[in-house]
Amino acid sequence: MAGEWAPDILGDGFEQQTLALGADDEGDLVATVVRSIPNPLRGVLGPLHDVDVLSVHGWSDYFFQPAQAHFWTGLGARFFALDLRKYGRSLRDGQTPGFITDLDDYDADIAAALDAIGHRRGRRLVLLGHSTGGLTLALWAARHHGEVAALVLNSPWLELQLGAMGRQALAPLVQARARWDPRGTQAAVDFGFYTRAQREVGVLPVDGYRDTWRPEFGFPTHPAWFAAVLEGHRRVAFGIEVGCPALVLLSARSSLQLTWTAAMSSSDSVLVVDDIARTATRIGRSVTIARIDGALHDVFLSRPDARDEAYSALERWVLRGALEGR
Repeated sequence: MAGEWAPDILGDGFEQQTLALGADDEGDLVATVVRSIPNPLRGVLGPLHDVDVLSVHGWSDYFFQPAQAHFWTGLGARFFALDLRKYGRSLRDGQTPGFITDLDDYDADIAAALDAIGHRRGRRLVLLGHSTGGLTLALWAARHHGEVAALVLNSPWLELQLGAMGRQALAPLVQARARWDPRGTQAAVDFGFYTRAQREVGVLPVDGYRDTWRPEFGFPTHPAWFAAVLEGHRRVAFGIEVGCPALVLLSARSSLQLTWTAAMSSSDSVLVVDDIARTATRIGRSVTIARIDGALHDVFLSRPDARDEAYSALERWVLRGALEGR
């Protein structure tokens, strides 16, 4: 059951609504949808006046990017962002941050969000997913043919950093541990370089930013969550069909080291982008891959020149083909 729209931490121009999802063994589950209040004139006359955009964040993350919303509303679209259960605005005391055992369980979060925003037949749906959110939305689109007009993936986590062979070797061990110790501890995988890179390029801190919702070294990971992600990777590797045009935005290069290097402020320090680019061809028949020189893992949180290039590539793709005639 949806709640009422209320002021959001992002301030004027943004509102949020809490979406009840039932409960699990850690208590009540909720998701939270955030909306950007559009300019009424652009909402009527803009080229995307009949488009609803739903954005989903990545691991150890939440929505805090007004510029992303303003890009879409400036084109006339209605923009919404979803903080999934146990993330950001939806994280409750006593819950394991980000914990889930099956990415398909997010169907309930997405369905509740679409209901809350009043998405209806006759309006086109664009899904925008970052990192793990990109994996989640690609799988969702593949299960919901005909519902998505376009899919935008911002550095989607479509393959493990160890590659396909590493994933296949690791998966049975992860799955076995997930069965007997689903919330067990695992070695730290985030050394804080990604957050440091964002501070280096000047995109952090910003108003509405909460370190408790997006900690510098990331949330601890757990075997059952990792097994769910690996299962998602396996399904993508076998090939899925999202049923709509897809744009995959990636950095031009990766920098995955165990110590900080200056290159991390102009590259993806989280994923192996060459592997993601190859795997992206497995999600559908119409996939465009845009490599952004100097971009970070979140291409929209990069240096100004890379960020501008990413938005320009997105605008060209949306207005000159992806949604044209659909």
